Amino acid sequence: MNSTAIAAPGFEGIAGSFSMPRTDGIARAALFLRGEHVLAQLIRFALVGGASNIAYVVLFTALHTVGPMLANLAGSILSTVIANELHRHLTFRAAGRVTWLSAQVEGGGLALLGLLVSTAALAGLECLAPGLDEFTQAGAILVVMAVVGGLRFLALRRFVF
Repeated sequence: MNSTAIAAPGFEGIAGSFSMPRTDGIARAALFLRGEHVLAQLIRFALVGGASNIAYVVLFTALHTVGPMLANLAGSILSTVIANELHRHLTFRAAGRVTWLSAQVEGGGLALLGLLVSTAALAGLECLAPGLDEFTQAGAILVVMAVVGGLRFLALRRFVF
């Protein structure tokens, strides 16, 4: 680990010195994450996805009393709008090239397509292997959603932003 010894003021002879981690690695990582490399964009894409999922859970929980279907619809719409806008500004830095409406229509369409694919996968899993427990089903859907997310990233990167 890179560290620099720093003498504690007033305690040089008693306590000696202590090590403080250098920030060179942190600065390099931050610089990399702000860059345009595909891996940096993928990391930002995942972070934006996580933030929009948090927004979904907050809204779903807040609206659950009016019914889970309405809460799901509102949470899905709002989290998709948030994700599309964050992708436009942060992930792909396309705010100067892509309008808000374009990002919402194209990004929202891809999100809807992803929802349809995951729903179809879940229905197919139920037909092919009825009676699977919820953890196995959730694991399968997570794999499908990871693939859909990767394809969505590529589509947004290549065609939208």
